[in-house]
Amino acid sequence: MENSLGKSSSFIRSGEKAEHEAIHHQKIHHHRIGHKHGEGSAIDFYAYASKIRCWNPTFKVVFSFLTLLLCIGLNNPFVSMAVIIGMAFLTVVKGGLPLSAYLSVLMIPLTFILMGTIAIGVDFSSQPAGQFNLFLGFGYVFTSVGKLQEMAFLMLKVFGAISAMIMMTLSTPSAEIIGVLRKAHVPKLIIELMNLIYRYIFILLDVFNNMRNSADSRQGYGDFKTSCYTFGSVASNMLVVSMKKANAYYTAMEARGYEGELVFLEDEKKHQVSHLIIAVAFMLFLMLLGIMTH
Repeated sequence: MENSLGKSSSFIRSGEKAEHEAIHHQKIHHHRIGHKHGEGSAIDFYAYASKIRCWNPTFKVVFSFLTLLLCIGLNNPFVSMAVIIGMAFLTVVKGGLPLSAYLSVLMIPLTFILMGTIAIGVDFSSQPAGQFNLFLGFGYVFTSVGKLQEMAFLMLKVFGAISAMIMMTLSTPSAEIIGVLRKAHVPKLIIELMNLIYRYIFILLDVFNNMRNSADSRQGYGDFKTSCYTFGSVASNMLVVSMKKANAYYTAMEARGYEGELVFLEDEKKHQVSHLIIAVAFMLFLMLLGIMTH
């Protein structure tokens, strides 16, 4: 019983600290909020500072997941655009997240989407082909209106699906998402690994930023050869530091009564009928839009 109280109080203090830091972070850095050096956990700050954080987490997770399924299943560019606009409205307007911060978060998956879909719209050939082609000396790069249209539709679909997940991430703290997964009877081992890996990513990012800034202040990136040597040194040190930090954090968890299960304080957030009605209406709108524009 004492161990459980110790674990709960530990997570209560950590949750309150994160929330206070989020509010402080939003007030002071509102005009320049984004991904800066040493701010790897900015997503957690956004989630705790979101105005729709008080919404029921189960509702937000299920709503995001169903929206993702509709966006992929209907396979319609108009539906994808509606999802992108709807999720941006919830995150920026209702959630109060600065538009610049929202765009900075979207730029990360957008880069991978462009890299992954450009191969669909552009192809190579030894002979002129397609409606548009460019000779490069060793062959032709060609494309067509159909290929570009297919690439654009795929980008919209993927971007819409990602927007649904980002809305959930930027408005729901990770502890609440894990609580929803626990209620869904996801295996405990998977849940614990998800939480530990998620937290440890930000720890390693902070360590990497400190190492990079330290190397940069010593002209460690002065030229290409020096940059390669610095990169290798930082990478090798990261392995050593990560092992030390893993042992230190596991020891800290055991000192706080860890017995193989992470315990989080979960607030009881009631379902609001108005949210359910709007969510169902939005789903019906997406389905009707998909049927009418098929």
